[in-house]
Amino acid sequence: MNPNLSDWDDDLPPESEEVYQDLLRALKRKSGFGLFFVQCTPGEADKFIVKLPQEIPQKKIAVLRLVEAIDNLYQPVAEFIKDKQVDILLIKGLEYSLYKYEKRSFGEITEGQFSNLTSVPHILNHLNQQRERFRDDFPISFVFLLRSFSINYFIHRAPDFFDWRSGVFELPTTPELVEQESNRLLLEGDYEEYLKLSAEQKIEKVLEIKDLLAERHQTENCKVSLLLELGSLLITVKEYEAAIVSYNQALKVQPAKDETWYNRGNALKNLGRYQEAIASYDQAIKIQPNNYQAWNKRGIALGNLGRYEEAITSYDQALKLQQNYDWAWYNRGIALRNLGFNKEAIASYDQALKIQPDKHEAWYNRGIALYNLGCNEEAIISYDQVVKINPNKHEAWNNRGIVLDDLGCYEEAIASYDQVLKIKPDYHQAWYNKACSYALKGNIEQALEKLQKAINLNPDQCSKWAKTDSDFDGIRKDERFQALIQ
Repeated sequence: MNPNLSDWDDDLPPESEEVYQDLLRALKRKSGFGLFFVQCTPGEADKFIVKLPQEIPQKKIAVLRLVEAIDNLYQPVAEFIKDKQVDILLIKGLEYSLYKYEKRSFGEITEGQFSNLTSVPHILNHLNQQRERFRDDFPISFVFLLRSFSINYFIHRAPDFFDWRSGVFELPTTPELVEQESNRLLLEGDYEEYLKLSAEQKIEKVLEIKDLLAERHQTENCKVSLLLELGSLLITVKEYEAAIVSYNQALKVQPAKDETWYNRGNALKNLGRYQEAIASYDQAIKIQPNNYQAWNKRGIALGNLGRYEEAITSYDQALKLQQNYDWAWYNRGIALRNLGFNKEAIASYDQALKIQPDKHEAWYNRGIALYNLGCNEEAIISYDQVVKINPNKHEAWNNRGIVLDDLGCYEEAIASYDQVLKIKPDYHQAWYNKACSYALKGNIEQALEKLQKAINLNPDQCSKWAKTDSDFDGIRKDERFQALIQ
């Protein structure tokens, strides 16, 4: 046993000690069936599980730890206590059964909305319906160790079961425990790892962070770090507005943190609020002029507003600070190409590719710039690199086909469009381009068949293209073609 666990209650303030003693007295007095709801963090729950048998040695105490979602609690309890003498059963981990059936948006979760909920997780339906069976078959005290949001679930979505409660107690925390729990979450925090989490795992993280933010012992520094983690989590589910709320809260506590302004700018950029995003990046740069990522993202936002010259200036600032920043070279190339400077754009893409040879985005846009310059063979080489690195990049296969058509390599072009349609069967551009290839080859039947498919998928756009496309000049007078484009 960890010796540090046994002195947990010695560190409690007087009012918290009183709540803890009330819980102990209630458990000592209670005989037979009873329902106790104890609000606590997982760390507090673990300490309580160790401490309780020492506090009430006269009672037989068992712990049922749930590690995954369940729909039925009766059966696991019946199996767990079979042939055991149990007076008090501590149940930890019921939250997993709530995350699984949570259908609300993450924005609603962060606002703590529980009152207008209609769906009920299966586990709570089960408890509502089986409460008499629990009372009749299990003459023991059930102690549910829950986070605050889980108790809200019981109040709003399992009222029948919750009404039989013998008591609700908020297990007191210590500053050390709050710090320990917060540090654990922060150490686990990683944007790339968040992307890998399931929806319910993300919900679990969000609610854990919300609970810790509400702790009275929470420090300002840790609060800001947790709000940043919450923002990152929300961005992984595209809840940008909710993420901005988190960043704004963090800035109220620590306004001079460039990381917060930078992340806020990213969320605003993702919402298409580019002017506001630029203002956020400017604040980040004002605090930390060497934040090359902020200069880069500022350039993207400026580019999205069509301010390409200013964007290039931003990318140049990023590259002064970090010469080997492939994304800045790549984005600089995009801005240059949008200004019509295709040769300069290619030079920028080449710099990005020196740093990151398998950057398929750079090969792809390099192909576009080369095509714009009429360098078709070189453009194909670029697109070949794209599909070698990322075979599912259907846009690259499509562009490759267009270039091959321009070179008169119709069979190869058709093969490229076939690759597109393997990946994305409803990509109307590929069906249309395929029709063009067949028309240029003089294969009227195939051209009409593929054009019909394209028009079926996007009638307005494809018929409009076909009306003026010189690729169809050879079949323009065909009655079937005229019927299609009308």
